[in-house]
Amino acid sequence: MEKKKAIVTGASSGFGLLTAIQLAKQGFDVVATYRSKDKVAELVTLVKEQGVRGNIEIFELDVALDSSIESFREFLGKLKRVDVLVNNAGFAGAGFVEEIPIREYRSQFDTNVFGVIAVTQAVLPYMRKQIGGKIINVSSISGKIGFPGLSPYIASKHALEGWSESLRLEVKPFGIDVVLIEPGSYQTNIWTSGKRITEQSLQEQSPYFKTMNLLQSYIEKGSNQYGNPIDVANLIVKVTQQNKTKLRYPIGKGVKAMIVMKNLLPWRLWETILLKQLHKSENKA
Repeated sequence: MEKKKAIVTGASSGFGLLTAIQLAKQGFDVVATYRSKDKVAELVTLVKEQGVRGNIEIFELDVALDSSIESFREFLGKLKRVDVLVNNAGFAGAGFVEEIPIREYRSQFDTNVFGVIAVTQAVLPYMRKQIGGKIINVSSISGKIGFPGLSPYIASKHALEGWSESLRLEVKPFGIDVVLIEPGSYQTNIWTSGKRITEQSLQEQSPYFKTMNLLQSYIEKGSNQYGNPIDVANLIVKVTQQNKTKLRYPIGKGVKAMIVMKNLLPWRLWETILLKQLHKSENKA
């Protein structure tokens, strides 16, 4: 029997890396894509250590680059099928709205939104012809809840959520499931090397400088309570094995409760709670 084929974008680190490994262990033939050559070493090393080299093919893909997407389309022509697509590639843009150049918002959306759309458009004809498949989009609690200082990332994840809803309704008649994974805070590099803070918000003369420091302190102080990213990878694998899927899968400490609270509480009360939580890091400093 032919092995199922899975494609995982952004597989050089974090959720993508672990998901590629876990899918390979479950018997999938996995195409693990990466953007930066300087980060692919970790992927290659772990693949060898886990003994799944025979089940993983590594492919260079920059989801925000048209020429790279075209190369990906050509590559897909060599595959017989695509059963699972995990759209994981992304980064976190940070800073304060007044100070963030529009080009940085565009860069954020080019990867986190338009890159997802481009990869999905390339894969959909194969899933549609085989009457089946799963498209798993790695979103975030940031796709449901806003936070100061992270508007590029949060806006991109809100966009991904709405787009995924529409896509699920469009492709359901073809036997294709679209799923959103909504992690809270996990021990990945998206808040370290994956976070890009606009330069002006880091300058002392910025009116937002103090709040930027509070935000970074809040993230750093909570890092020891972040979850193990393998839990997210295992959830993604579990979803690939389900005959019937939900649209949204929130995961992480307090994530479901936060989403419920935001939906139920009046906005003024909600924002008071959220801002007090941020300023706790200042009081503990």
